[in-house]
Amino acid sequence: MPASRSALDAGWRMAAAALCWLAGIAAQMQQPHLWPSSAYLALCGAALALLAGWRRLGTHWAGLACLCLALGLAAYGSTGWRAAQRLAQALPMELEGVDLQVVGVVDGLPQPGPQGTRFVLQVEQAQRDGQPVAVPERVSLGWYRGFDGEVLLAAPTQELRAGQRWLLTVRLRQPHGTLNPAGFDLALWMFEQGLRASGTVRAGGGAVSRLLADAAGHPVDRARQAVRDAILLRVADARAAGVLAALAVGDQAAIDRDD
Repeated sequence: MPASRSALDAGWRMAAAALCWLAGIAAQMQQPHLWPSSAYLALCGAALALLAGWRRLGTHWAGLACLCLALGLAAYGSTGWRAAQRLAQALPMELEGVDLQVVGVVDGLPQPGPQGTRFVLQVEQAQRDGQPVAVPERVSLGWYRGFDGEVLLAAPTQELRAGQRWLLTVRLRQPHGTLNPAGFDLALWMFEQGLRASGTVRAGGGAVSRLLADAAGHPVDRARQAVRDAILLRVADARAAGVLAALAVGDQAAIDRDD
């Protein structure tokens, strides 16, 4: 068989395999309700068994069919399993709106603003009244100035930086956005980002906010923040500085919505 014909056949096989993977993902996305995680893991196990059979069948059409079926099952199973794991991280209702003590690492670049700072915290442990509780692994927090309900809010006592480990008192809630068909879907965006709760850092009373380590992880984000801060410090035009920071380190939050 000519080399060009062999390469063409190989290309068609790769395209068919890729389409089967995408078809498996698309099929799972149509599920109105998720199955138990064990069902998705069983599909992934069946896909591995089919891959073993594909290696014995070789490059014949039967082998290609076996490979495509295996990839479709693997895509379906892995996508469903990831969705089930993400949904399982929901904040329990009984932990909404109560003071929790959490220890975690600042994940990504904090976003300072006139009223305070928003940031993502990768939670390592959480307690309520001294007892361990389960909360989502990543939460979106605001550290603001002023009053909110019964508890005083206070701005950070020092600059928040990526990779810092903090002990904080927070109040969390499940993700909710404004019900507006033409507006931004905040709940969907948070789900995509793996943020299964949002909340605020508390102050006053028995609340604590203490820096435990200045460089506990995320070295890439620490470097990104250093570059972003240098740009914002040296470029007088805030709008241009935001665009430069976004282009340099991917900080999309530095760009105004109009831009």
